[in-house]
Order: sequence, then structure tokens, then C-alpha cells
Amino acid sequence: MSGRLSVSDAVARRRSVRAFQDRPVDRTVVEAIMRRAARAPSGGNVQPWAVRVVDGSRLAGLLAMMRRLRAEAPEGEPLDPPFQPTAGPPPEFVRRRMRNGEILYGALGIDRSDTAARAAWNEENFQFFGAPLGVFILTPRVGNGWQWLDVGIYLQTALLLFEEAGLGTCPQADWAIHGESVAAFLGAPAGYRLICGIAVGHTDASRPENRIRTERDDPFADDPDAAPPPRGDPA
Repeated sequence: MSGRLSVSDAVARRRSVRAFQDRPVDRTVVEAIMRRAARAPSGGNVQPWAVRVVDGSRLAGLLAMMRRLRAEAPEGEPLDPPFQPTAGPPPEFVRRRMRNGEILYGALGIDRSDTAARAAWNEENFQFFGAPLGVFILTPRVGNGWQWLDVGIYLQTALLLFEEAGLGTCPQADWAIHGESVAAFLGAPAGYRLICGIAVGHTDASRPENRIRTERDDPFADDPDAAPPPRGDPA
């Protein structure tokens, strides 16, 4: 036995970590993981991603820039079409999002009516929740919608590899709200746009926000031909 997590265990254990220990993360380990994750499949093997890692003084500079941007323009920058919200999300999306908020803010002790506290907590997104290292994934502006599927597969592959390495993560699409500014700070390749950030660090297991487990609905719930899920199935 190698002692490594199985894929099933990594999937079951992975969670979005929103509080980290005050411990550095070896940048070379993170870069190695992102390179290994590139074994993820992509249509035609186009591999439509570029990666940037920030830590130390460079991370401090980025977070300072974000505090300024959030104070000056909290609404963010114009979003690219794939990020623009569409009207009328399905009711189940609304229900799940509301339930997720109930679980998270309940663990934090933030009342639904306390809009100031909720807004302050939301700003932690743009500080990587105190993580000592951040990863950014970018993709070319040209191309088609298929590349978004490819990037999602790459992202999840990386998250599972981080879990195997004993590192906590939180994938964050909110960084795209200030995508142009962040991409410029990172020195992104010409013609690339920011997709998301990933907070990376050692999980602070003492924090309540890291002890919650969000719920999962059965993806076969509306399929009459599917067998019922096994008792105790994590889904």
C-alpha cells in the first residue's frame, strides 16, 4: 500500500476551505501539482489553460491592490459573456444556493439580516481567505464554449491532487469580477482572460467554516429508470 488517497477518498474528502493555518506552502509543490493536473483531458488536446502562482511579497501586493479595487469599484469590471448572468435561474439552483448560504453563515454565526457582516465576509474572497498562496487559471479569449468544459476538468483534477497532497483549497470564480486588473497584475499571456483563482494552504480544522459539509442532490432524481441511491451514499 502506498498510503495515498484513492480517487474516491479524495473526492469524498475535498471541501472548500475558507480558513488556513499560518504556515507557508512550498511553491514548487504547487507548480508540480498544476503540471500533473494537465494530464486532464481536453477536446483535441488543445489544453486551453495557462497558470500563475502567487505567494510571498507578490501575493501581498496583489491583495493590497484588491483592497483598493474593492473600495473603489465593488461592482467590478465588465464581465465577459460566459460570466454574464442569465435571467431566471432554475428554481433548484436558487434553492441550493440559499441552502448553501444558510449552512455557511450559520456556522459563522452571521444572521441573514446582518448584511454588513455578510458583505464583510464576502470580501474575504478577494483576500484568498488568508491562504498563503494563490493559483490563477486563465484561458484564451478566442475559441468556443468547449474550452470551458476543458478548464473545469483541469480545475477539478488539480483540486483532487491538492487533496492527495494534504493541502486545502477553495476554487473561487469571484476573482473574474476584477479579471482584467488581476490578469494585468499577473502578466497574463496576450489574449488570455482570467477564469478563477484557487486559495491553497494548510486547512485550519479548528474553524467552523471548515467543518461544514454541504449537501448533494441525487443527479438521477428525475430519471424514472435509475435505481435508487444506496443507503448512506454520500451523494
